Amino acid sequence: MPTPPVPLSAAALEFVTERHHGTLTTLRPNGTPHVVAVAFTYEAETGLVRIITDGASQKVRNVRRNGYAAVCQVDGARWLTLEGPAAIIDTAPEIRDAEERFTVRFRPPRINPTRVVLQIDVSRLLGSASLK
Repeated sequence: MPTPPVPLSAAALEFVTERHHGTLTTLRPNGTPHVVAVAFTYEAETGLVRIITDGASQKVRNVRRNGYAAVCQVDGARWLTLEGPAAIIDTAPEIRDAEERFTVRFRPPRINPTRVVLQIDVSRLLGSASLK
């Protein structure tokens, strides 16, 4: 059974719909952080972060092994970190859905036949006081 979404304030919800990129942190096999720039979408109704990426990427390998990730978005003094259990989704309907969400927030993604979705079920929220 899915966990209920962590509630975001109106300011935080607005922030995660603005056109910003963020960083994704996963853990390497030796436990050190692997941090990369990403574009992501957030769905308030389900509390899911979605990142479209290549299935052979290091971040995908890290999530498959560890099952946890955090994405952080920063704009000046405003910042928000969304973290939780993570999974790799490789079914066509979910990939199309993630691509459509990406298109709305950013632009149409380039074609990638090995694309997957790195999905985070947000269970913890950290952020600047202005977004609480």
